[in-house]
Order: sequence, then structure tokens, then C-alpha cells
Amino acid sequence: MGDARLAAPRASVRGMAALKLLVIGGTGVISSAVTRLAVERGLDVTVLNRGSSATRPVPGGAELVQADVRDPASVRAALGDREFDAVVDWVAFTPEHVQTDVDLFAGRTGQYVFISSASAYQTPPERLPVTESTPLRNPFWQYSRDKIACEDLLVRAYRDRGFPATVIRPSHTYDRTLVPLDGGWTAMERMRRGREVVVHGDGTSLWTLTHHEDFARGLVPLLGHPRTVGEAFHITSDDVLTWDQVVRALAAALGVEPRIVHVPSDAIAAADPEWGAGLLGDKAHSMVFDTTKLRRLVPDFAATIPFEQGAREIVDWHDADPARRTVDARLDGLMDDLVARFRVG
Repeated sequence: MGDARLAAPRASVRGMAALKLLVIGGTGVISSAVTRLAVERGLDVTVLNRGSSATRPVPGGAELVQADVRDPASVRAALGDREFDAVVDWVAFTPEHVQTDVDLFAGRTGQYVFISSASAYQTPPERLPVTESTPLRNPFWQYSRDKIACEDLLVRAYRDRGFPATVIRPSHTYDRTLVPLDGGWTAMERMRRGREVVVHGDGTSLWTLTHHEDFARGLVPLLGHPRTVGEAFHITSDDVLTWDQVVRALAAALGVEPRIVHVPSDAIAAADPEWGAGLLGDKAHSMVFDTTKLRRLVPDFAATIPFEQGAREIVDWHDADPARRTVDARLDGLMDDLVARFRVG
């Protein structure tokens, strides 16, 4: 997918105040902020999912339609012959999921927004910063390869049939409920108790963290925008930290000093292949993004929430309810083993 300046205006847009938006999912970490901001900005928002989330309920002002997107017949029955200016699917992860959407919404929407992943970019990247023209290739992580396959399907649908696809690639986007650190609250609890915390590599690789409210301010203006069709965009913050800085910010929010033990990513992968896949396929490599393409269409886009603020929100939310502070005993034991092997001194 190419340069937004060259895209033909294929989508039918009636103005932001009247834009009819269908959100599939809509109550996740990233999607909840987008749904809420879309309602605040006057879009006519319909949320389609299997039921409202207790953690992130559908905002007032949005219509909730209950159906299972994995059951196309239930979606057709729930939506009837309704049409939309934009459809955003937050829960499409495989080509089969995307093909179902193409079949459901061809001829019924001016724009179909697929939420891909910045982990689909060449891993490790040969040059930084990453732009939308960086090749897509990730030999390490099946999740990323599935997202690439989804994008390939949509490129073909756009080229062959004019299906109005827009691809969005988030990087590591978080909200107050999500600890953006491998181990989640298990790692946080270790720090709070004065125990060592595992950081992959030497802790100096660069990483981009994006607060979900900042992400929403980048995506909502793209909804229904005619110059997004056939295009791909990543939406990320400029808040670039080393992994040691990420850990120190979280520790500061806890009011403690972290005891960091650096462990090679290969060693983590050997001890826990699932943890290792996310490292070798994503987090072990520096990722810094150029958002020039997004800013051409959203010139006032700015990520304004630094991670230090986000870290305080994370700790406050988890401390508000002890049930949220869950510790994974298996993972805790694995971290003990890694610390014992790689602790220096």
C-alpha cells in the first residue's frame, strides 16, 4: 500500500458529524479509547460484539449490537441491510477472519479498517526509523506472519475488486490495565517486594510505547478519510525509551528502586518459547517509527502522554482492587531460575 498523497478518493464521506461507524470489538485496550473518542467527536457509532465488557464498557452514545463476528449469519441478522461509512475490525487475526469481513462488507462500507501490527515490519529492521514502506517480514512470530497474510489478502481485494481497505499498524499500545512489560503484574510484584526483575538483552534497545488515548487521536481523524483507502499507516508515539528506562519508570510509580537482571533473549526463548517468540519476533529489537505519513493527513497529531504518567495510571488502577494484582506462579518461578543463572555478583 502506497503514499497517501496519491490515493484516489474512493470512500463516500458525509462529514465527520454524520459519519456512520461500525466497530467490531470495541472494548479492548486500544479500541475502547477509539470508540470513546469517536462518540465524543460526534460520529454515529455502532459497536458489534458478543457482549459489553465490565472493564471497558461501551460508552454512552454508542449503539451496542450483539452478534458474533465469527458467525457471519448472526452478523447479517443483527445488521440487516445497514451500510456504514467506515468499519473497523479489532478482532481479525487470520486471513480467514479478514475474508469473512470482505464477504460481509463489500459494497456496504466506504472504508474497511484492518488493525494489523507494527510487528509485521521487517524483524530485525535493517534501518531506523521504520516507515510504512519498510518491508513486511517476521520469521520469528506466527502472530505477525498471520497479520502479514491478512494484509496481503486485503491488498489483493483492493487491487482486484476495489475493496476499500485501510491498514493500521499499532506498535506497543497500552492503557491503565496493561503492564507493558513481559510478566505483567508478576514482574511488578517482584519489584514491589524488592526481588529482581528480568530485562531481556542488555536493556539498551529502544522501544516505543503509545498510550491508547494518543493512539485514538491518530486513528479517529482517518475514519472515513478518502485518502486512506488502499493505504497503510502506523500510529505511534514519539516516546522512545530503553527497556531499562521502561522498568525504572514502572518502579518509580511503585515507589521502589528496581533490581534489574539482564538475560539474553535467546536464553529466555529457550526457557519459555512463548515468551521468547514475542521477544525474538518483536521486543528484542529497537523499534523507532517515523509518523510523517500519518501527519500529512492528521497535521495536528501529537502524542502527549509520557510513559511516566502512564506508569502511574497503571499502578493506581491495579492498586485500586487487589483482585487485579495477580501473580503467575509458573512465570514467577521461571524468573527466579533466570535470575539465578544470570545474576552478576
